[in-house]
Amino acid sequence: MHRTLFTTPVVNTLLRGASIAFLKLAGWKIEGCLPAHTTKCVLIAAPHTSNWDLPYTLMVAFVLRLNIYWMGKSSLFKPPFRGVMMWLGGIPVNREQSTNLVAASAEALRTAEGLVQLVVPPEGTRSKTRYWKTGFYYIALGAKVPIVMAYMDYANKRSGLGPMVQPSGDIEKDMLLVKAFYAPFKGKNADQFDT
Repeated sequence: MHRTLFTTPVVNTLLRGASIAFLKLAGWKIEGCLPAHTTKCVLIAAPHTSNWDLPYTLMVAFVLRLNIYWMGKSSLFKPPFRGVMMWLGGIPVNREQSTNLVAASAEALRTAEGLVQLVVPPEGTRSKTRYWKTGFYYIALGAKVPIVMAYMDYANKRSGLGPMVQPSGDIEKDMLLVKAFYAPFKGKNADQFDT
């Protein structure tokens, strides 16, 4: 995995302080923490309904002392922004090209050194969707890492980490637990999120 602002000395300390101050002043409550023994995991990023989700996610990650990487559409990584987006933890995804992104992501997560949390929005887009994509589930299953349910509830100004699920291979059973957890949360554009 490439270097990010989360692994850049001094900068990460300054940005953590700024994130704590901003979120507190804005009235946000940050909840939960990563279990001490969890070095690698897939974080579900839901609800994902706005461009504002990225800056808030980065700030919450600083507060919780996470080392996140996130997947974004490749158009976000075009010059002159590519370097900045990569430094923010971004991993470009080409939606038009058929690749084995799940297997490649699972392998990258499995072989990464140190603390790594891969953030994957199950909707795959900020637009309203009827179904969640299951890539996050199969990445975690393939990498043999847990899924942590991260949330951002704009209605109540709460964000953080919820329960952890170890994928069993029975996706229907596991997704019932996941979707039940996310049912009460409201994204910035609440009408675009449906579990």
